[in-house]
Amino acid sequence: MTNFPEVLAASAKSWNVFQHRFDMAPLQLKLSVTSNPNKVSTLPEAPLCRAQDHLLTHIADQYNFVSCDLNTGLAFGWITEQTAQSSLYLRYHILEAAALSMLAACRVTALHAACVSINGSGMLLCGDSGAGKSSLAFAGAKSGWTFTSDDASYLLQNRTHNVVVGNCYQFRLRDSGAQLFPELHGRPITPRAIGKPSIEIPAQELSGITTAESTTVKAIIFLNRSPTAKPELLPFPKESARSWLHQGPFPHTASNRQQLAAIDGLLKLPVYELRYTRLEHAIDRLNQLAQIGT
Repeated sequence: MTNFPEVLAASAKSWNVFQHRFDMAPLQLKLSVTSNPNKVSTLPEAPLCRAQDHLLTHIADQYNFVSCDLNTGLAFGWITEQTAQSSLYLRYHILEAAALSMLAACRVTALHAACVSINGSGMLLCGDSGAGKSSLAFAGAKSGWTFTSDDASYLLQNRTHNVVVGNCYQFRLRDSGAQLFPELHGRPITPRAIGKPSIEIPAQELSGITTAESTTVKAIIFLNRSPTAKPELLPFPKESARSWLHQGPFPHTASNRQQLAAIDGLLKLPVYELRYTRLEHAIDRLNQLAQIGT
């Protein structure tokens, strides 16, 4: 809800491609636009994020901020006309920051993982930043995998099956991805609200790519990319996986227990460590895993 049409236009750029698929109460974001009394001509710095229990704020300055109640799914904020007219800044630093924070606290369990399907078997590709999740998901999609997400996946709560949803409509890779994929040379670098700048590629611009907004996960893969790694797939300790996955949920929100329970349900699946050096080795090994069943 807003008093400025540019805010709705920016929202459409972020979310119009998605369809209403699940019966859940809507989240609310109320964003009011006002003139900047100081007549500053530059955009503010990226917002500073702070949280206390179930309350979270993104504050750029006294004229540009948004506050979120992570229990009720209600956010409100104020921005200047200049911020409202800068679609890229508004989307990344205000709209998507608030919406994804509320989604990850109220509706789903956020997982720092890519999600792909190989011959009908959904797989989560897990690992810290720089582990190669996005590049492997992109290379795999080019080889015939079905793509669901490349860095952020969301596990639906209160479901009997491990259903994961994601943004299958775009790929985001670090700017170093151009060294692996020549077709990315010359594409613009996009700033991100959290993390390093990225190259963004709409999936519709790539021929032969199959996508799916959701998939049922059958296996969890922790990536271990090393210059000297022998390509192999090994069992991964579930307690280590649990500790890593438990970093995602907000600890002081009403749905925290549900989120932790959803992760524990997910960990009933097989968990592996994939050691590899080259992307083609990783793709080949996961194709073999999908063929024998997970």
